[in-house]
Amino acid sequence: MKPPLLLVLHGPNLNRLGQREPDIYGKTTLEDIDGMLRDEASMLGVSVEFVQSNHEGVLIDAIHHAADRGVAGILMNPGAFTHTSVALRDAVAAVGLPLVEVHLSNVHRREPFRHHSYFSDLALAVLCGLGAEGYRVGLRHLAHHTLAARSA
Repeated sequence: MKPPLLLVLHGPNLNRLGQREPDIYGKTTLEDIDGMLRDEASMLGVSVEFVQSNHEGVLIDAIHHAADRGVAGILMNPGAFTHTSVALRDAVAAVGLPLVEVHLSNVHRREPFRHHSYFSDLALAVLCGLGAEGYRVGLRHLAHHTLAARSA
């Protein structure tokens, strides 16, 4: 049996990690995060695929294709789309895949507009403020959920 495939979605501006506002987002690059998640996935017995885009439609298409291809769950940092994208939320709701939402910074210690997420009520878990480690914790949670559902 093939290991479950999990989709990791990175929203807008995350391609600039390591350079963009390191006092908020740290110096870890997106490539560092993806490498860490590949290693973690291997240890957990799942596989991962990554999509980063600054374009809402690309992320929506990735979610639709994930459902069509049998992806088992989504780990997503929607970036600024967290607070603005009903269309991206509708895509997540439409496919019904397990979702873990992750944010590098603690959005609740930032500007008030960042306190609302269009995804949190759809998510199995929401992680914020743990930096890059939040991705690892989120992947572990999603992998355990996925593997438990598969064996049930």
